[in-house]
Amino acid sequence: MPQGQPVSVPDDGLTTRQRRNRPLLFVHTGIGKGKSTAAFGLALRAWNQGWPIGVFQFVKSAKWKVGEENALKVLGASGEGGTVDWHKMGEGWSWVQRGLHGDNSDNEEKAREGWEQVKRDLAAETYKLYVLDEFAYPMHWGWIDTDEVVEVMRNRPGTQHVVITGRNAPEKLIEAADLVTDMSKVKHPMDAGQKGQRGIEW
Repeated sequence: MPQGQPVSVPDDGLTTRQRRNRPLLFVHTGIGKGKSTAAFGLALRAWNQGWPIGVFQFVKSAKWKVGEENALKVLGASGEGGTVDWHKMGEGWSWVQRGLHGDNSDNEEKAREGWEQVKRDLAAETYKLYVLDEFAYPMHWGWIDTDEVVEVMRNRPGTQHVVITGRNAPEKLIEAADLVTDMSKVKHPMDAGQKGQRGIEW
């Protein structure tokens, strides 16, 4: 297990063990590739620990076949690790391209419905790990209130870990998170005109 010296030890009254095992809020943001991929890597670790996992896919279309979806579903059904539930929140892949342009009322409604389901599951402690994939977009566009998200995350019961991915994560969410990674892009094949390919992008 990696060992490190903390920069400071908070005066929170917790023992080292209690502090080590407290629930975490992760944010993977930035314009670089790998935000969702890193979250699904975390889900693999959670599966190995036997944790129930809930994936809530907020932006990628319900028709879009995410490679990790099939792999995690097979693992979840194997009976060897944790369970995996995968929830798709509508037809959203084009949200990334359109943003606030055009009529997005249906997409906005589906995003809000998805958030309501996440809140219900958090209150019921349904999962040990939640992957809210591309959830930063609905907050960035103002479809879901960031203050409410932060409040719900701060007050979630039990030991539920949550990872939120997507570009343009709101500053208030970043401040509330325990671990924030900004994926910066140095180079990408698409910059040279190469389109996405099987096994790499999906």
